[in-house]
Amino acid sequence: MKSAQSTGVDLFAPGRHGDEDAEPGLVDFSVNVRGGPPDFVRAALMAEIESLASYPSTAQDMRVRTIVGAAHGRPADEVLLLAGAAEGFELLTHLQPSHAALILPSFTEPQRVLAAAGVRCSEVVCVAPDWRIDSSSVPDDADLVILGNPTNPTSVLHPRADVNALRRPGRILVVDEAFADLTSSYGDRGQLIMEPESIAAQRDGDTVVIRSITKTFGLAGLRAGYLLASAAMISRLTRARRHWALGSLAMAAIGACLDRPGLEFARAQALTVRQQRADMCARLANAGIDIVAVPAAPFVTITLPNALEVKERLRHKGFAVRSCANFVGLGPNYLRLAVRPDAEVAALVGALGEILPATWKGHP
Repeated sequence: MKSAQSTGVDLFAPGRHGDEDAEPGLVDFSVNVRGGPPDFVRAALMAEIESLASYPSTAQDMRVRTIVGAAHGRPADEVLLLAGAAEGFELLTHLQPSHAALILPSFTEPQRVLAAAGVRCSEVVCVAPDWRIDSSSVPDDADLVILGNPTNPTSVLHPRADVNALRRPGRILVVDEAFADLTSSYGDRGQLIMEPESIAAQRDGDTVVIRSITKTFGLAGLRAGYLLASAAMISRLTRARRHWALGSLAMAAIGACLDRPGLEFARAQALTVRQQRADMCARLANAGIDIVAVPAAPFVTITLPNALEVKERLRHKGFAVRSCANFVGLGPNYLRLAVRPDAEVAALVGALGEILPATWKGHP
């Protein structure tokens, strides 16, 4: 059997993403997108099709920004609609930072666009077993710090206090909260707390929060998201932005996803993810497979010997999983698994049981 390396697939390429593993016919554990869009989002998109002959309007932009702002307790002028969260990282180059510090391992896109713009980048690596942020490891002269919360791919949810500890005078803090709407916890009295560590509602002049709607609502092909920042910061970010950066379909989707039905849907999805993730972790643990951290997002990262070979063998058994070979701080012996329903997880774990040697699986 040929390995991933021998087939010419560069799993170590910094710009490689999990969608490249999601081949037709495979059970997809490689992409962290939930099922297709719910009916109310489909209806909003269908209603907007009739107006596609017109350019996106400032009135629609204001209406949607007002909806998004209300969801986070912020005014409309502190909301910027994006053509996908990835556009938010591109806009960071307009801030003209001199030294960016990236909290890693994390999503690779920010480092790619900043390095391409000639920005000096430092890697601040969180390490096992707790993967906590050490703010003292960030260079003092870093005027831009970027992290994901929850972090992709480790699924670690950093405490809000640790995130805010990264702030300094003269520094801009950017938090990628692409999966934050699927995080939850229970309080001391048993009450459900949604997005427990998000800083999206913090109206600070030195913070930027980038969010996505495509993961939770099954809209990856549409490219839609938003960021939250002060009006002054948004002015800096958009000073060289093109006109009509966002299509009217994407605007309609954002409005639907952040209005009341969308917020209720996200809450329900978060509870589903919480239960599916617990079931998934239990199956993996029972199979003797090591999970790298306490997961809080809709994905779980595992470590095992010869993971690249395991990935390829899983592919031949009909499963697509994401290699972490190109994540700084992880490497070829880590795989990321999207949270899926228990029947699919059981089938995956069964396939792993056939692949992994019995002496490693944790069985006598």
